[in-house]
Amino acid sequence: MRLVLASFSPRRLALLGRLGVTPDRIVSPDIDETPHKAELPRDYVLRMAQEKAAAVARADDEILIAGDTTVAVGRRILGQAQDDAEQRKFLELVSGRRHHVMTSVCMVAPDGTARTKLSDSIVKFKRFEAWEIAAYIASGEGKGKAGGYAIQGQAEAFVTWMSGSYSGIMGLPLYETRNLLITSGYPIG
Repeated sequence: MRLVLASFSPRRLALLGRLGVTPDRIVSPDIDETPHKAELPRDYVLRMAQEKAAAVARADDEILIAGDTTVAVGRRILGQAQDDAEQRKFLELVSGRRHHVMTSVCMVAPDGTARTKLSDSIVKFKRFEAWEIAAYIASGEGKGKAGGYAIQGQAEAFVTWMSGSYSGIMGLPLYETRNLLITSGYPIG
């Protein structure tokens, strides 16, 4: 049985490796990731994983896995920080408050059955000083990351409390992913 990862994310690839899984193919889906008007973060992240899965061609003997991660402050979706100004804005929003990190995984089995699971974790950061935000932005670590930060790097030192899946916050919830692989018939230990 062959596995297709619909993501060029090095984090997702590394997290799959923690399960002892190596994809046979890696393809990056090309979709519009713009949230719909008034779309809730939970609905958005589920839709993104499903659209990414649907955008990648799959042979009959392949299992396909796609995922998406978003950070939410209330109903507000914080996507991938595109520049320093947006990253600063995102970090100011999450400073000193709880926020949700949602990752959805969509798996398409060889018979074409698609299943989607959601991991919803909560992270609370310390209240940032202006110099901490500036230093973090200067590190370059959070560019292109949901919410403007990478939990597995320097940002981990700012976490005062969290609840949920650490791997989900990184971009691929291992518990949900392992169960989806088993349900899809992928041989896993």
